[in-house]
Amino acid sequence: MFTLFYSHLIHLYFLYCLTQEEAEQLYKTCKRYDLLNRFYQAWGKWQKAIETAESHDRVHLRTTYYNYAKHLEAIGDRGGSLGYYERSDTHRFEIPRMLQEDPQELQNYINKKKDKSLWKWWAQYLESQSDLDTALKYYEMSQDYLSLVRVHCYLKNIEKASEIANETGNLAASYHLARKYESQGDMKQAVHFYTRAQAYNNAIRLCKENNMDDHLMNLALLSTPEDMMDAACYYEEKGEQMDRAVMLYQKAGHLSKALELAFATEQFGALQLIADDLDEKSDPALLARCSDFFIEHRQFEKAVELLLAAKKYNDALQLCLEQNLVITEDMAEKMTVSKDSKELSEEARRELLERIADCCMRQGSYHLATKKYTQAGNKVKAMRSLLKSGDTEKIVFFAGVSRQREIYIMAANYLQSLDWRKDPDILKNIITFYNKGRALDLLAGFYDACAQMEIDEYQNYEKALGALTEAYKCLSKAKLRSPEEQERKLADMQRKITLVKRFIQARRMYSADSQEAVKQFEVLLDEPDLDSAVRVGDVYRLLVEHYAQQQDFQKAYRSLEEMRSKIPSVNLTCYVSQSTVEAVHRALAIPLPRLSAPEHIRHNSVEDSEEVEEMPDIGYDD
Repeated sequence: MFTLFYSHLIHLYFLYCLTQEEAEQLYKTCKRYDLLNRFYQAWGKWQKAIETAESHDRVHLRTTYYNYAKHLEAIGDRGGSLGYYERSDTHRFEIPRMLQEDPQELQNYINKKKDKSLWKWWAQYLESQSDLDTALKYYEMSQDYLSLVRVHCYLKNIEKASEIANETGNLAASYHLARKYESQGDMKQAVHFYTRAQAYNNAIRLCKENNMDDHLMNLALLSTPEDMMDAACYYEEKGEQMDRAVMLYQKAGHLSKALELAFATEQFGALQLIADDLDEKSDPALLARCSDFFIEHRQFEKAVELLLAAKKYNDALQLCLEQNLVITEDMAEKMTVSKDSKELSEEARRELLERIADCCMRQGSYHLATKKYTQAGNKVKAMRSLLKSGDTEKIVFFAGVSRQREIYIMAANYLQSLDWRKDPDILKNIITFYNKGRALDLLAGFYDACAQMEIDEYQNYEKALGALTEAYKCLSKAKLRSPEEQERKLADMQRKITLVKRFIQARRMYSADSQEAVKQFEVLLDEPDLDSAVRVGDVYRLLVEHYAQQQDFQKAYRSLEEMRSKIPSVNLTCYVSQSTVEAVHRALAIPLPRLSAPEHIRHNSVEDSEEVEEMPDIGYDD
């Protein structure tokens, strides 16, 4: 304060010492246009002051206009002061003050300006002069609905006041009219206009005092929680329409009170509504009580939701099991406790997850069961569940990421049940999973099955030999239960390989030395249990076709008869072509027995061997 005062004294001192021109030039040089503006005003240089304010000191522009208007008013220039009062935006109170001694000129000015504030001021002035009719006109022009209603009420034009309040919806006007109706004892209209004014507590007060229960409910729902509680207590004390009391307690946020009253008065519909608002943040005791109520009334789905909200996961799961309720994915997720949660121990958490998964398994929700078993850390059960789903793509993926021996084996066993003969990817996965699972004995069995398939379906003994060789390699590396069993299986596999090799060699020899090949075929037929490695019918077919080509139909017929005796249950045309059989019987004049050829005859004669579709290669060589 002292510094400011001291600097002001210095400023006055310099002004006193300098001439006007020097002071003016000094202000301009320092760019203190605010002081220059004041300087011009002090010396009566108003045009320069206004120009300075408009160009450089706009923050003081309206003040400059106002000061100049006051100056003009002081010297009697009323017309000039009017314009500058308007430019300073002070005309709404300065001009009525200035012209108050000339009402006619003031009225002309107000009508000319068409300003709502001026109209309202003029209406208030006319009202003070008891010219109410003209005041109403200007109140209407200024849209001052409160004053319109107030004056009409004073004039006892209550209907006109009501019309204005209803049409405009003005809160203050509605409130004033409501007070008027209340003083006259018209409570219905008073409640209506209190409601329009959003003064709900006043409307509620009148409803309670005058037994207007129907209006009370609607008003309470529009009002604050405190008013809702007040109305709910009113209904409860009256002992009537308890459902309204329950609803209001609920809307006010007092769920415990709402539930207590609903249970006491058996308001089942209200309980349903309350239950919809309950969640995990609600009081566990309330949730449990509501769930018991819904169980008692056989609304089990709702009871399960409340038990889950109350975090009573085991109770919810038990209810699902007892009532055979389908566990949805959403329910299962709500039952799943995170690892970081302190609600359950790790052991209890795993046990709960496995129980959920067991229930999902029984209900056929295999993918959901897989997920829960995985979360519980039991990947073997997860794989078993996934196997039941039959989702091959997910089974292969799960086996690949699980990296457990037992799971690899389970996946490979499952893939064998598919049509692996036509899908190379399935074949490769079977072999890969058996290798990763170190189940070489099972892989040997698979190769053996592949060999048998090559023989039975495609008569491709070369590929069958490759598969048998792979099977032998796997058996030699496998760790069976006893060395004796391993030696026995290796010996059986070696015998199969030997017989297949002999058959392949004899068949290849045929083009170079047919007689020696025929001898080898006949020697093979004397081998015990030949059919476990080489199909007897394939050997006889080659003999029959050889003798038929040599025109030795007697031996060809004898070979056919031997084949009939050794494999009586199989139609000969499964191995020997129909034309060859007919040629042999025709040459010997022997009647042809009735033969019923199957739809798909598989024989590997020279003329149709190229039409046989082969099984995809699975990585074994001859």
